[in-house]
Amino acid sequence: MNLSKHIRAKANRKLQINNALPCLAALVLVLLLSVPTSFAGDFRAAVVKENITPKVPKQLLGYGARLSEGILDSIYHQILILDDGESTFALVSTDICVLSPATYDQVAKLVEQKFGIARSNFWWSVTHTHSAPEVGAPGLPEAFMGERYTHPIDTNYTDLVTTKLLAGIERGIKELAPASLGVGWGHSSANINRRAKDIDDKAFLGMDPDGPVDRKIGVLKIVHKEDHRLMVTVANYAIHGTVMGGENLQISGDVQGVVSKYVEEKSGAPMLFINGAAGNIAPIYSVYPNARAGRMNQFRRLLGDKILMANEDILKYEDQVSFSTSEMEFLTPMKEGLKWPEALNDYIVDEKGTAKTIKLPVRFLNINDKIGIWASPLELFCEISNEVRERSPFPYTFYYGYTNGWLGYMLTEEEWKYKGYEPTVSPYVPSAGTRFGEAVLSYLESELKSKQ
Repeated sequence: MNLSKHIRAKANRKLQINNALPCLAALVLVLLLSVPTSFAGDFRAAVVKENITPKVPKQLLGYGARLSEGILDSIYHQILILDDGESTFALVSTDICVLSPATYDQVAKLVEQKFGIARSNFWWSVTHTHSAPEVGAPGLPEAFMGERYTHPIDTNYTDLVTTKLLAGIERGIKELAPASLGVGWGHSSANINRRAKDIDDKAFLGMDPDGPVDRKIGVLKIVHKEDHRLMVTVANYAIHGTVMGGENLQISGDVQGVVSKYVEEKSGAPMLFINGAAGNIAPIYSVYPNARAGRMNQFRRLLGDKILMANEDILKYEDQVSFSTSEMEFLTPMKEGLKWPEALNDYIVDEKGTAKTIKLPVRFLNINDKIGIWASPLELFCEISNEVRERSPFPYTFYYGYTNGWLGYMLTEEEWKYKGYEPTVSPYVPSAGTRFGEAVLSYLESELKSKQ
């Protein structure tokens, strides 16, 4: 392996893997962002819900530009705070479509300043509903779909979302209580591959019942230590928030919001919905004009009940929990002809005389050397995360997509030849997906696991 000149020795020991030049052997190197603790501590947790439903019409994000007309259901921050006696970790699930990494960076800085939570310990995931307001500047989507962003940035709503998030974290820290952790799997057939193909082998957005899919539900179950009452469920499932299409003008959490509300009502405790590798995965009912036409409530049975069943099957808990976070940067060439937004210049390496290189951040969370969670700001194709899970050294490996920003679609190399929508909104070269999966696996196997 060749050491990249892009690897920089930093105080936080950030890892980099250099995949910048196609002519070089792909992957390089790595240093841990943080050193894992060597003992399990006194585990505490708290969960907070903050309503971020606007009171006035807002520009909705997910299809063409459109102004909201009313509210179908409220949207929220669901905030989970974990503390193992050594450090504090914040996981946020927000009912919006996508988020610019630049917006994440701004909020992460505030979180660290106000609460001392390191950037690597603050994960902001969005559910990917296509019926919620825009938050912050467009970021990378503007490079592909500029016609959707001719209106001004809504700074008032962005400020509201930020203020509510900070307030929720503050409250969660104050409400930390002794907890125990359980983990398990569920299964749901609520989703389907959306890369339909006709006899000309050209892909279009539709349904492919024979295409790759990920129907596993990864469940974290956190209970009160003293009596094992449910405190919070974290459900990880890959599905686009597109039961309702562009005709819908009502604010809604879409399928993720409906399922979260249902699970909370039935279980008596909040649920964080964390999307997975949904780049090529849609709900089985998709892009309908309204919730009734799209059978939205049926997802309570199709997915909500499956999460509840998985939760009930988790009967063993760990009182002593330790966790560590780390990060790598995957460097890969940028697709030719793409005009990269200046606001995201921290996410590229621009060398004289060479193609621009994207710096794609990937986060890792290791819990008790048993649960390995990795996250990225991608709409990832499920084949990549499926393979990582199958080959991972951890008994439980979860992928959290749409996390800490949005840096486009990452396809498998095989899917590029079928063209369609997703390649047009990908900033990467076709070979990136294969190399990315191998880089993540290499990290899990050789770096993260070996530190325990």
